Amino acid sequence: MTRVSAFSSPFMLGFDDIERVLDRVSKAANDGYPPYNIERLPASEEKGEVIRITLAVAGFTRDQLDVSVEESQLVIRGRQQEEKTRQYLHRGIAARQFQRAFVLAEGIEILGADLRDGLLSIDLARPEPERIVRRIEISAGD
Repeated sequence: MTRVSAFSSPFMLGFDDIERVLDRVSKAANDGYPPYNIERLPASEEKGEVIRITLAVAGFTRDQLDVSVEESQLVIRGRQQEEKTRQYLHRGIAARQFQRAFVLAEGIEILGADLRDGLLSIDLARPEPERIVRRIEISAGD
């Protein structure tokens, strides 16, 4: 059976990868850990529009977190190791691992990441693109 999507329109040229990206995003959205916020910060002249992603990563140290860009995705990983020397009388806080991925639009720049009070904040900038108009000459068919 052939799948028909909005991107199969003959007027949507060059958008072949968007459907694959949407599939990836919908699969990644099912996991709710760790919780996160995405907010828009006021634009500035040098950075343009700034977007901040904040993840609740209480219990993780800076060394247990990894932030990277892989194939147009911002990937955040957290890895905690079990401490063999501890003896728990009650264990309500599990050591866990996570991976959270955000698909980045073309041109998005990562400004930096900050870990404070159990919250990992990652700032992204979307510079204002130059508006380019290119005139195409029409040749005369003889």
